[in-house]
Amino acid sequence: MSQTIRLIADVEKGDIASVGGKGASLGEMTRAAIPVPPGFVVTAEVFTQFMQTSGLAARVRELLAGLDVNNGSALNDRAERIKKLINAATLPADVGVEIVHAYRRLGGGFVAVRSSATAEDLPDASFAGQQSTYLNINGDDAVLNAVRACWASLFEGRALFYRAENGFDHNQVAIAVVVQRMVQSELSGIMFTAEPVTNDMSKIAIEAVFGLGEAVVSGQITPDYYSVDKKSRSVVRREIAKQDWKLVRNPDFSAHLDEANKKVSIPVDDQNVQKLTDKQLIDLARLGMHIEQHYGHPQDIEWAYENGSFFIVQSRPITTLDAAKAQQHEIKAKVLLKGSPASPGIGVGRVIIVKDFTQLENVQRGDVLVTEMTTPDFVPAMKRAVAIVTDKGGRTCHAAIVSRELSIPCVVGTEIASSTLKDGDWVSVDGSAGAVYEGKVEIEQTNGNGVHPVMKTATRIYVNLADPELAEKISQRNVDGVGLLRAEFIIANAIKTHPRYMMDRGQGEIWRDQLATGVETFARAFHPRPVVYRTTDFKTNEYRGLKGGEQYEGHEENPMIGYRGASRYIAEPDLFKLELEALKKVWERYPNLCIMIPFIRSPKELAKVKDMMEASGLKRENGLKLWMMCEVPTNVILLEEFLDVGIDGVSIGSNDLTQLTLGIDRDNGRFRDSFDERDPAVMKSLERVIKTCASRGVSCSICGQAPSDFPDLTAKLVEWGITSVSVSPDMIDRGREIVAAAEKRAGKLPAQELA
Repeated sequence: MSQTIRLIADVEKGDIASVGGKGASLGEMTRAAIPVPPGFVVTAEVFTQFMQTSGLAARVRELLAGLDVNNGSALNDRAERIKKLINAATLPADVGVEIVHAYRRLGGGFVAVRSSATAEDLPDASFAGQQSTYLNINGDDAVLNAVRACWASLFEGRALFYRAENGFDHNQVAIAVVVQRMVQSELSGIMFTAEPVTNDMSKIAIEAVFGLGEAVVSGQITPDYYSVDKKSRSVVRREIAKQDWKLVRNPDFSAHLDEANKKVSIPVDDQNVQKLTDKQLIDLARLGMHIEQHYGHPQDIEWAYENGSFFIVQSRPITTLDAAKAQQHEIKAKVLLKGSPASPGIGVGRVIIVKDFTQLENVQRGDVLVTEMTTPDFVPAMKRAVAIVTDKGGRTCHAAIVSRELSIPCVVGTEIASSTLKDGDWVSVDGSAGAVYEGKVEIEQTNGNGVHPVMKTATRIYVNLADPELAEKISQRNVDGVGLLRAEFIIANAIKTHPRYMMDRGQGEIWRDQLATGVETFARAFHPRPVVYRTTDFKTNEYRGLKGGEQYEGHEENPMIGYRGASRYIAEPDLFKLELEALKKVWERYPNLCIMIPFIRSPKELAKVKDMMEASGLKRENGLKLWMMCEVPTNVILLEEFLDVGIDGVSIGSNDLTQLTLGIDRDNGRFRDSFDERDPAVMKSLERVIKTCASRGVSCSICGQAPSDFPDLTAKLVEWGITSVSVSPDMIDRGREIVAAAEKRAGKLPAQELA
């Protein structure tokens, strides 16, 4: 295939720069033997070339210059003008020929045409609903029109607003387009591999409707809701919703892309039936666990069911596992409405009912936005609201996902909110309980004495972080510091450029200063609590995704055990020096910054890296804390020799250590049931590392996914004497509870509760 077209089967997760987040995920899942409809991707390079050669790139820059995205009318005016320019432009003839050829090789017929932006579906950013998808597209011309419409949707007002709010440069984000064999869904829906409202990692949440999934994603239909327990593989909760219509292919579709599907009535006898059988639910949940294990992180998955088979049409990281757990409240007030809890917390404000998009400007800061359902165009108004209430939708609809991302209380699926509540009335919205109360309520925490407890543990609870925008918010939590600060997010999303590319162009100091700015955000927010920064650990395929990366990075058969970590610093000391200069700038102002070296293959490598650090002025004798990652079996076998080099802490990377100990690639679907951090060989390694560090007076932590997933493993770590456990933000409180219980059983300092 050419640079224009890439088959989904040939794509992997490191190809985001070319095929976008959605395309990369679909390719990655296909390679892992997950059932994904076949198809191809029109690459982002095609879009970029189209914009440049047509002169549209310069025109778009002019139209976006000085745009205030908070001015709704100006935002939508610019968006419409840009979209019209793109949709009216002529597609290069050679590009059109290649797309049609690929479509015909797929077999022609009905396809789904999906946008796949190069900044979407990142671990810390959700772009849900920002760009367009077109279902049941049929014919050469219709496919070409849909591709161009997807390109244009990169400049929807909602997308412009979201990128501006989250610091993404409009001129740096490109878009690919996925074309897949259409699944004519008898059933469809969303699956979260962690309960999205309560953050319960032991449950899988599934929502289902009859017909095409667009109806549940958009919130037009309130779906069935099911909860499946991961351990017992049993359905533990069922909420059956009435469905009187479904979305299906429109047999009379001619040309207009938005008319490819239509609503049809469901017979009365079928409107209240359970959509999925218990066996289907277990089969689907098992598939969800496979995908979660493959990625090593809870997933937000779109699924479809046709002719007895499930298909996965999208999977992305859950970015809305909010750090704040739903708390119990005792509220003494009249209940006006009940619905589904969608985003935890309580919001009190005046009701503003929005019947259509033109009324969004009526929502002011502190109001309660009440509507039938939200769309991505509602986001600016949602950000001003203190709470959201909808008539339709489930826990995974647009309103629910965005509300959780914005940390706004939300209740969905009330059926009657917009017709029974009155503009201007004061209400209190409890997103944890799914209730709307009359008036302004007084909230009382219920932990037995009316005071919410703050728990302390002898074992410190650290957090794994990457996004600077989350630093201040997470620093307010009951957390003892940052156990793993990953540089890769700062580089991929703020700098976006390969360091060698910038250095060769005399811009090395700019790269250094941008990195320092990002790291300082964390050090400042958590000061004086420790922030353990892991030096850059991009693999070669990930470095290639940065601007200029392809000219410096070679291709490796297995980047995981390739040119990375300490060996890379030694081979390219000038680039490592640039990173060390950035860290020294931060450390001199915030001495709570600790530095951790990843993927060290030998004590000799550690010694060389330590010498390089000291040459840059980063010395332990001056108070700097130096850590090493423990993720290679040699780190376990020769641990005493590593410690002899002189370090202050060891952090166990349980994911890589398990892969390299068992000889298993956790991304290989064939071994999904064999990859387990609790394997006896891995457990013996963990015990040896923790006890050896304890005997030498060296701090020992763990920063892999295992503590978040396996309470029984965490209990053993505490028993062996681990000094800290670093967890994902959604697991801070739960992690503290697990550790407190383990400490109590082990007879360690009992957990305390402070009022």
